[in-house]
Amino acid sequence: MGHPPGKNEPGLTTTIVHGDRASGVEHGGLRKPIHTSVQYGFERVEDLIGVFQGTLKGGFNYARQGTPTTAALEAKLTRLEQGAGTICFSTGMAAISAVFLTLLRAGDHLVASKFVFGNTNSLFGTLRRFGVEVTTVDAGSVDAVRAALRPETRMVFVETIANPGTQVPDLEAIGELCRERRLLYVVDNTVTSPALFRPRGVGASLVVHSLTKTIAGHGVALGGSVTDTGLFDWRDCPAIFEAYRGGDPAQWGLLQLRKKGLRDMGAALSAEQAHQIATGAETLALRVRQSSDTALRLAAFLEAHPAVARVHYPWLASHPQHERARRWFQGGSWLLSFELRDAARTVEVLNRLRLPIKATGLGDTRTLVIPVAPTIFWEAGPAVRADMGIADGLVRVSIGLEDAQELIDDFGQALGA
Repeated sequence: MGHPPGKNEPGLTTTIVHGDRASGVEHGGLRKPIHTSVQYGFERVEDLIGVFQGTLKGGFNYARQGTPTTAALEAKLTRLEQGAGTICFSTGMAAISAVFLTLLRAGDHLVASKFVFGNTNSLFGTLRRFGVEVTTVDAGSVDAVRAALRPETRMVFVETIANPGTQVPDLEAIGELCRERRLLYVVDNTVTSPALFRPRGVGASLVVHSLTKTIAGHGVALGGSVTDTGLFDWRDCPAIFEAYRGGDPAQWGLLQLRKKGLRDMGAALSAEQAHQIATGAETLALRVRQSSDTALRLAAFLEAHPAVARVHYPWLASHPQHERARRWFQGGSWLLSFELRDAARTVEVLNRLRLPIKATGLGDTRTLVIPVAPTIFWEAGPAVRADMGIADGLVRVSIGLEDAQELIDDFGQALGA
């Protein structure tokens, strides 16, 4: 599971568990400590000025823009995504909001997959009120993305595996299109994570994570991140403020995201949460391997059950983008959904489950289930749900670390004969 390391490249888990030691830890500690200080002082005022102006690398001035603890997590994520740099935020939605609100401006146009997280879809409405036009398309076809482009298009946004329908975009072809048109290509890698996929390989400019989910994995810490892959020429981004256009253009995007998206918006990740996320990430590959294996077994069981109309899981041969998922991903992930033949039974069936927890959220060590239409996509309305293929009887399942056969047996008794 995960991408095989190169000749001199350590494996994914080795990179994570030894990442702190590689950069040096105070007093011989095995992990970076939790730095709770809000202010950071300097012996020379020139260094304080350098931190404010971005000319002094590695310095800290105020915790709203980062701490040594968040910096250690950022370095770890940069290595995992094979990027040029990372910025952490308080939540995944804060990270996505920073990307849109910092790198787009009134009059710009965003093309996005119509199969996206419900809150991201809600954010599109906010962008429209601020004068940013948004067109949503079926990103499973690069032709649909190409047809939506306009002269004022600045960015394309997709998720690797859509929540909850598990649609997979034409990631590689969209990346090539964005490279040709000099567009920012933003890929949300939350569901797959670097254990299954690295978006840099398909030309992504920025990689977004809700760290709360696959990376942290234990349901105890909120966080988000944006990684710059180093593939985009920031001179092609007209939204970059003049104050940040000095020096190396490769740094412009991250500098603006940190100054405008983090400092001005205040969505700082706390040192305590960063430490928990970094610790949870150490078991990333192990968790993803087991949850993906279990998800495939449960998906196959559900697909054969007479009470189930349809199962959505990329590793099933019946999935519309199965071959695409096999080509790019190292596993199917922990996310699956299924539709009951009788939508009226949804509440009854879910109430009969004993092991899965009836809760929102994703990527936990415990299996979570939720009826999609009346909860996370209720606000979107029936028209949007219909356009996204969200049936009234759709159930989303986030697979945890329970024994696979015990989960299968539980779903079997809940569904009935």
